[in-house]
Amino acid sequence: MSKVISGFSKFSKEEKITWLAANYFSNQQEIIKTLKQYWNEDSALQQLHDDFIENTITNFYMPYGIAPNFVINGKEMVIPMVVEESSVVAAASLVAKFWSTRGGFKASVVSTKKIGQVHFMYQGKKSDLSTYFEAKKPKLLEATAAITKNMEKRGGGILDIQLVDKTDDLSNYYQLFVTFETKDSMGANFINSCLEAMANEFRNESVEIVMSILSNYVPECLVRAEVSCKVEELGGDNPRRFAKKFEQAVKIAAVEPYRAVTHNKGIMNGIDSVVLATGNDFRAIEAGAHAYAAKDGKYKSLTHCEITNGIFKFWIEIPLAVGTVGGLTALHPMAKLSLDMMNRPNARELMEIMATAGLAQNFAALRALTTKGIQHGHMKMHLMNILNQLGANEQQKDCIVKQFENKTVSHSAVVEAFNQLKN
Repeated sequence: MSKVISGFSKFSKEEKITWLAANYFSNQQEIIKTLKQYWNEDSALQQLHDDFIENTITNFYMPYGIAPNFVINGKEMVIPMVVEESSVVAAASLVAKFWSTRGGFKASVVSTKKIGQVHFMYQGKKSDLSTYFEAKKPKLLEATAAITKNMEKRGGGILDIQLVDKTDDLSNYYQLFVTFETKDSMGANFINSCLEAMANEFRNESVEIVMSILSNYVPECLVRAEVSCKVEELGGDNPRRFAKKFEQAVKIAAVEPYRAVTHNKGIMNGIDSVVLATGNDFRAIEAGAHAYAAKDGKYKSLTHCEITNGIFKFWIEIPLAVGTVGGLTALHPMAKLSLDMMNRPNARELMEIMATAGLAQNFAALRALTTKGIQHGHMKMHLMNILNQLGANEQQKDCIVKQFENKTVSHSAVVEAFNQLKN
């Protein structure tokens, strides 16, 4: 019997859950109970969450943690992080404390341009198209005037419109390449509305509009964060040796794509955690960051390191298109709380905070990798997850945590210790 259904979106939440349980689960009552236990008791708050997306049946919880001790451009702050991976928040906190006594993090926004394109096909002479574009360009701006009015009041708007010939890549393919400034808004809806208005104005019997859409590749919406200190101030038994190995690890990620992907994933552990906590679009940021990592034709590290005249310097440059107004940042109570926690940063300041979180995470990972190995700290943090999976009670947890204080944690070793304790 077919399970294809019409009108599912019109069902109540109760009806959606009942249909799901009846058609895809054998333990129907248990599934319904599990889904409902994550409903918020505050009906108004639950309704707010239900309205974020279509066909909502429950909430999916993620840990919300805070990383204290950050000093960014001389300001002390706590950074909120939403992430399920153990050790991410702890690592960021430890690194933040480490650098807080060594001048802290320095961050700055390089540029904030965002990009959108009207993609179209044209089979005539390029000279005729160029003439048509020049004549139409003022009208393209006029067509968007009602949309850009409020943005222009805030200092944003359309920066430029260019005609781009892409016929070497695809026959008859051209585009209107448009740059925007969206200030504290991420600007996706604003950009797309402008592009569609331009497309309607630009099309004629010879110009076939294919699509109008923003780009999540924003190489000119760029932020930089860095740390530096004298090599001797890095501490440890042999700071010079540590600094050199650290530099080598970064250089390996610059030439070896297999390493660079994992290297950059660690950076995004930090960035995505803050992106989620502030209600921004982590998929767009991920896509843009990885495209930027491959901008030279080979996928490379997003961070860089150098040792010059006894000074250790470690930095990141990364494109981050984020917003502090509009979207979920204005709707989600926890997103608003996150921004309040960081003293209501504007979009540029939030870019700096996110880049700093990514740099801190990468420093933590590389420090572990080049010293005692990544698994030592990670598995210590993962120990509690293993014990929860095994159903250990508090007394058993305390006993096993003490047992592994000076031992390497592995899943099999924890299981063996738990079974021995039970017996």
